[in-house]
Amino acid sequence: MCLTTVLWYSELDVFSEYCTVPITSIGSSRYHLVGFLSVLIVLASVLGAFGIPLVSSEGMAIRSYVVHEDLPNAADDAAWQTVPSITIPLSGQVITRPVWPEPTVRALTVRSIHNGTDIAFLLEWQDNTKNDRLTPGTFRDGVAIGLPLGDAPAFFCMGQLDHYINIWHWKADWQSDIDRRAARTSDKKEGGVRTFEVIPRRASSVEDLIGGGFSTLTTKEKQGRVQGHAFWKDGVWHVVMRRPLQSEEQENEAKLVPGRVQAISFSVWNGENKERNGQKAVAPWFHLRLDPMT
Repeated sequence: MCLTTVLWYSELDVFSEYCTVPITSIGSSRYHLVGFLSVLIVLASVLGAFGIPLVSSEGMAIRSYVVHEDLPNAADDAAWQTVPSITIPLSGQVITRPVWPEPTVRALTVRSIHNGTDIAFLLEWQDNTKNDRLTPGTFRDGVAIGLPLGDAPAFFCMGQLDHYINIWHWKADWQSDIDRRAARTSDKKEGGVRTFEVIPRRASSVEDLIGGGFSTLTTKEKQGRVQGHAFWKDGVWHVVMRRPLQSEEQENEAKLVPGRVQAISFSVWNGENKERNGQKAVAPWFHLRLDPMT
């Protein structure tokens, strides 16, 4: 005996087919489905009460591991090898003109640690050429970290009006200036022969900036809070950026609090590929998880 009718519609015809599903079978299936959904709802409620998410995005989060010692200043410090890394994909900047859909750098490896006082990041990426001079017709290598100035993420490239972003921009030519000045100071102490060279006096190889949208990038008056150290070897840049966790400027400095989860973004420039300004490789917002102090 037929009890239900199932209709199938297609572009060419409409037809019906009788099925032979007993009422008891339909009722039993519906009962089991309702029971299964009820179990899922109860399970979700229990997990939520204990703060356990049903879906984890741990693989897409950057963790800043807590250490109970001084943080390494140098990019080649052996301490970095004890810290797990995460490799994040990069893509071209295609939001605003001039767009840059085909950057040469496609991935960035990130490590991070903090000790409750300072936080440090080690950023590494493949770059077959070292571009650490900025002259007419040539461009420098660089990397930047973006941190929102507030709880809600702003536009990841340059921020937006009323949703500003704190940008730490490491520049290869600034690093070269600092390294050459340090070498000249060392030669002077050792009594070596010096040649005259005008080298800018940099507070850091990292420029501390605020962005509130395209064409609004502003250099902060006080520089040197974010320190940088880097070297290039065998076609790979290794860059360390370090800053005290405690904010000096509540409105113009990203808050970094142990135990807190916040947003973080990245940009990379390859000078050999004539990348500069908005022509760059980018990684939009990721989660940055700072381990709590124990």
